Amino acid sequence: MLQETVLTNARIVLKDTVIDGHLVLRDGQIAEIGTGGARGEDQGGDLLIPGLVELHTDHIEGHYLPRPKVVWNPYAALQAHDAQIAGSGITTVFDAIRVGTEEGIALNHETAAQLADAIAEANAMGRLRAEHFIHLRCEVSVDDAIEGFSQLSGNARVRLASLMDHAPGQRQFVDIDTYRAYYQKKRGLSDNEFERFMAKRRAESEENSARSRKVIADLCREKRVVVASHDDAFESHVEEAVALGTRIAEFPTTSVAASASRKAGLSVLMGAPNIVRGGSHSGNVAALDLLKAGDLDILSSDYVPFSLLQAAFHLTDTGDADLPAAIRLVATHPAQAAGLDDRGEIAIDKRADLVRVDASMKGRPPIVRSVMREGQRVA
Repeated sequence: MLQETVLTNARIVLKDTVIDGHLVLRDGQIAEIGTGGARGEDQGGDLLIPGLVELHTDHIEGHYLPRPKVVWNPYAALQAHDAQIAGSGITTVFDAIRVGTEEGIALNHETAAQLADAIAEANAMGRLRAEHFIHLRCEVSVDDAIEGFSQLSGNARVRLASLMDHAPGQRQFVDIDTYRAYYQKKRGLSDNEFERFMAKRRAESEENSARSRKVIADLCREKRVVVASHDDAFESHVEEAVALGTRIAEFPTTSVAASASRKAGLSVLMGAPNIVRGGSHSGNVAALDLLKAGDLDILSSDYVPFSLLQAAFHLTDTGDADLPAAIRLVATHPAQAAGLDDRGEIAIDKRADLVRVDASMKGRPPIVRSVMREGQRVA
């Protein structure tokens, strides 16, 4: 028996325009898009936008590792994370899980696998509001990155892997003072301890990075996992990424790298907090500058789930993007980059992943009134 829902009296954000009208949903898909009124659930003149698609959020690790040396129940951590994700208008999320054991960090292969298994099981059992995939954040400089990837990549929810190297003096941390401000305080190291820490990280990078990048990229190709580069700074980084079969350039740190990535056919992803804050917390290139140059395709919430929706409407408030263009950054383009062609826009036969948004107060963050995933209300 067909399940049908009609949503009416809404401002509907389509791929290229906004209309006043109604939607007919049947069996979890968008069946009809019409102008004018219809008998159905009154949306009160609010906006209807497609469910947001989040490709890189580190947010789940904060729930799983809430304090140093504390590992929380993975199912409870996942459910807390999922509630905030759905409440932020995100209906598809790629949960970033660290690959590669680093000194002083509680997430190792065993604990990471437990979290990944929880994501897969909770999805299969229908216990989550949003649909969750797994994004493996591969720290290629550490000794066991390949081993960690091999262990976790067997999980069927793994669809994306990023290749990253956070060693000092390169990529995100070309500026050593920025690296010092971030890591020395975070790890509570003395000056001498920090110098030894930097020397160790540099040596690890020189020993492992090139080989780990190639091996993991080759494994991704075998497993049909999308590959992303991370923190590219120079054209040489982009050339290396292209040679490895990369499809997404995550958080390029310079306009040169972003432009080269886009010319090479990569989708350029930047952080939504960068848009909201007006710049990078690491002192790297501003996402808004890339948008104005035509070198930005995707926004990611990174570490604040609500920033994805907030950034989209911030861009419309400032006049830097119209509403359809802003929504493409947070729904259409990330879905396309991840190979999820069944979602990411309001269109006939697409999934009925929808967010009702009240954006009536300019200069204030929008309000999520309700969220539907495949035609069922989840928030």
